[in-house]
Amino acid sequence: MGTFYIVGTPIGNLGDITLRALETLKNVDCIACEDTRHSMGLLNYYDIKKPLIACHKFNEKQSVEKLSHLLNEDKNIALISDAGMPGISDPGAIVVDALRRLGHKIEVVPGPSAVVSAIALSGIVHPIFTFIGFLPSKNKDRKSLIEQFKNINTSLVIYSSPYDVDKDCKFLYTVLGDRGLYVVKELTKIHENSTYTSLEKVNLEDAKGEYVLIVEPPKQEELIAKPEGSIEDQVKQLMNEGINKKEAIKQVAKVNGLSKNDVYQQVMDLD
Repeated sequence: MGTFYIVGTPIGNLGDITLRALETLKNVDCIACEDTRHSMGLLNYYDIKKPLIACHKFNEKQSVEKLSHLLNEDKNIALISDAGMPGISDPGAIVVDALRRLGHKIEVVPGPSAVVSAIALSGIVHPIFTFIGFLPSKNKDRKSLIEQFKNINTSLVIYSSPYDVDKDCKFLYTVLGDRGLYVVKELTKIHENSTYTSLEKVNLEDAKGEYVLIVEPPKQEELIAKPEGSIEDQVKQLMNEGINKKEAIKQVAKVNGLSKNDVYQQVMDLD
């Protein structure tokens, strides 16, 4: 049975590829690519001639059968994305999960990572961060995602395209308020840049290149301690302290990151 290799490739500068990655790509029988046309640039640069298989977000599930068949024929396959590590905000995770469930041998060949590189370049001293990747396209989904981390003491690392970065920053300011912001642009490329600003002051209307946004955690005084007990118990406790039901619902909703209607539905029978 063949081996399926997850291979990290450069995120910009082609010189960042590892010796092991080159050796793997030269020795496998075929290469599964997010975009075969894009990958040809890297492969031609290093004079690597292999059969290519398209494996992108629109055909990932359908690719599994073909890849599994090749592995069963003792073929070795490398999986690469357009840049960085497959499966990290790029296609790959579905294929890897499916092939593992089918019992295939899988190895990883580490390579460049935009999230780690951006953290290092920014010099951020907060040791804990949450990697979010690209924000969902629908505003309802974006808000639901970010609300989960609003009152958590962690930096948020977000990928953004030049077409979305200004909109993303404005959205984050709306949900999180003003926080420190590292804007990391065009990692490993000629115009690589890291700027410290804030969600309120940042202006990226004429954005060019790919971005990593690192949003600092809330200040300690802004953190809201999430109380223990059920939603009903929390409302009861506030009402026992003399707060009226409407205000109690409002406070419990805010602390728990819920809508007032969600809380009301759970305590509508309370007097």
